[in-house]
Amino acid sequence: MKFERFFSETAKKAKASAIRELLKLVSKPEITSLAGGLPDPATFPKEQIKKISSEVIDKYGDRALQYGITEGIPELREWLGKNFAGKDVSLDNVIITSASQQGLDLIGNVFIDPGDPIIVELPTYLGGISAFKMYDARFIGVKLDDDGLIIDELKDKIISLKKEGKKPKFLYTVSNFHNPAGVTLSLERRKEILDIAKENDFLIIEDDPYHFINFKGEDVPSIYSLDTDDRVILLGTFSKILTPGFRLGWIFGPEEILYKIVQLKQAKDLCTNTFVQYIAYEYANTGAMEEHFDLIVKIYKEKRDVMLSALNKYFPKEVKWTKPEGGFFVFAYLPEYIDADKMFYDAIEENVAYVIGSAFYPDGSGKNTMRLSFCYPSKEQIEEGIKRLGSVIRKKIK
Repeated sequence: MKFERFFSETAKKAKASAIRELLKLVSKPEITSLAGGLPDPATFPKEQIKKISSEVIDKYGDRALQYGITEGIPELREWLGKNFAGKDVSLDNVIITSASQQGLDLIGNVFIDPGDPIIVELPTYLGGISAFKMYDARFIGVKLDDDGLIIDELKDKIISLKKEGKKPKFLYTVSNFHNPAGVTLSLERRKEILDIAKENDFLIIEDDPYHFINFKGEDVPSIYSLDTDDRVILLGTFSKILTPGFRLGWIFGPEEILYKIVQLKQAKDLCTNTFVQYIAYEYANTGAMEEHFDLIVKIYKEKRDVMLSALNKYFPKEVKWTKPEGGFFVFAYLPEYIDADKMFYDAIEENVAYVIGSAFYPDGSGKNTMRLSFCYPSKEQIEEGIKRLGSVIRKKIK
């Protein structure tokens, strides 16, 4: 039986993630994968979570196992507001989501009508592309450099839209230790983006999953914390800093917007997992987070250092790459005549894998780029993987 005729137009638009499909090729044990952005299991506080899980049952009883309110349990929302918002917020400015991906979907659902222009970075996070594409957004790309989104190009794109009689609905940015590019938006540019958004009346969606995986320890204020005009929405997640299996994220934003997001969330899942919210709250409330952040920064910084050293050792001089000060990723730029999409299969033949950079460009560009992850593989695997990949690239250099 053919079911295509039953599918909605929304379902017909849905496509399997290019990354997920390619990663099926990396399941062989002999392949060294520098592809997926999985956290290192060594960072999971398993024993503490095991202990707290039992204590949650004793302490909260039926409340922990019952339906919860759509906004999320008040205890966790209050803790997040006090510790992660960067400014004074009320309980009504915080909601809990089923990780950041649900937050992105809800943002698209709330704001995007078919054809609405939204500004994204080039490259930008694939999960954002996937979520916003489902609502028929029109992607307006702005390139990045080492300090993040390029302001002059942003201004040019806004002027072009004005000539069409249009303006962006929102700007979407991964502000710290960008996925996939690894760069961080400078403080000066954060302030400029706020001014531009106010002048041109659009919102800012700030996605910040890597904020606490900071290797330099110099904290740049979030755009959300700098905002005095109620036009910034900040998304965060426990997936990178605690455990992705919890599927817990949060949104900070103006009360009126969050109220509308809650209404739509009720139609999607009623409420986020109550039991794991209590576990996350109890873990955070013990004061364990600060020590945990020290651990994850140490682990990921050592891996980052190994990758950057290996890149200098094994990659041809024609290749350029970012030097992240936090997060999980290095982004590499090959000479423009090299197609990294096609080269992926050559890399698989040499038992090494990466993520094709073009997947992060909604305009179809970026064919000469690749994302390299240092979060999951061991330091030995990183060294060997970069060595193998360097050999593959050298064969393509003219």
